[in-house]
Amino acid sequence: MRVLALLCLIALPLPALSETLSQEIGRTGLAAVATRLSALSSPTDSERFALGGVDFLHAIEGTFQARWKMGLTDRTGMLPLLRLPLEDNPRPDPLDPAAVTAIFTNAADQLTSAQAQLAAIPATSDFGLEISLDDLWFDVNSDGKRSKGEGIADVLGAEVMGGSDDTAAPHALPTIRFDVADAAWLAAYADLLTGISDVIRAYDPTEPMTRILTARATMNKMGPVNADPFFGSGGSTGLDDIDLIAMVLATLNQTPNHDLLLQAQSHLLAVVAENRDFWSRVALEKDNDREWLPNDNQTSALGVEVPKGTGAAWLVMLDQFEAVLQGKLLVPYWRVGAPAGINVGRMLTDPRPIDLAGWIEGWDALPYLEKGMLVTPDATNAFDTLTAGEAPLFALYLN
Repeated sequence: MRVLALLCLIALPLPALSETLSQEIGRTGLAAVATRLSALSSPTDSERFALGGVDFLHAIEGTFQARWKMGLTDRTGMLPLLRLPLEDNPRPDPLDPAAVTAIFTNAADQLTSAQAQLAAIPATSDFGLEISLDDLWFDVNSDGKRSKGEGIADVLGAEVMGGSDDTAAPHALPTIRFDVADAAWLAAYADLLTGISDVIRAYDPTEPMTRILTARATMNKMGPVNADPFFGSGGSTGLDDIDLIAMVLATLNQTPNHDLLLQAQSHLLAVVAENRDFWSRVALEKDNDREWLPNDNQTSALGVEVPKGTGAAWLVMLDQFEAVLQGKLLVPYWRVGAPAGINVGRMLTDPRPIDLAGWIEGWDALPYLEKGMLVTPDATNAFDTLTAGEAPLFALYLN
């Protein structure tokens, strides 16, 4: 019997015998853990949260891998998921015009998988999952092993993750105990990034990028392309800021995909609902155990001082965001005073190409210009005052 019991123990997977899930991520990486967890026939709530979190991070990792492969490693990107710095690839592949859309399509698929796992966790669940942020890393160069610059603090910034930016004496990142409230927070972030991905895919930049890359190559054949005179960037060796601005303008001035914009609106509205869910869940917590985002009676394990009343102030802002998405509040338009404003909700339900010249002069704005109640800066100003001028950083934290 002892021999049989020993054989049964040997047959168990390694994580069950000798390491936590956090350590498993540190050892094997996100993709391997996602594969193992997704194969579970009856996952616990803790395992569902873990898979949702790993899928979420794996979606981010996929954007890094695609960017590194083609050398899109600096901060010149003007889109979310394309702006974080990465180590340079010494031998990148040629830039594929379809790459940007592919990046956001793959990210949306992975984020949808994360949302499904998080949605299956009951609001009454009492699970707790401890994750050391030092164990989290992104396999940027797709070589299957952790390299310099691939830790989560290296990519996102040590200060953002609760560590120190003092390279001479770096601090260990904290361990977080995630719970059911954090499942709602993570679901909201997944919906936010999915909604943004849907908007970008709706205005597919593939054709404008192809056109501009072709023009750039043709000009290079005729003679060396000078650095642009406005920003001093580029030259014959690569795209400059003029090229990037042209790509954005040409991309927006296309007929967008109506269905994808409706999806985006749905995801962005879900962000509001899930934030409300998070703050209602976290308000019930009585403990103070390595919190990710605390209520007024808790402290953040990240070392971030979250002022009392932050949740309430944030929800007021989200109420306005929801009303803007629904077209119940209008956004001020620079050429016309109150009570006229832009119906952003209708821009999503009845989309058209966006001509910058038309929006500056006004002819292109007319289909969305109407009289009504305008959104005011009061809620934003109150939130900025509460956070001592750190509203952008807190917005990134709270989503």
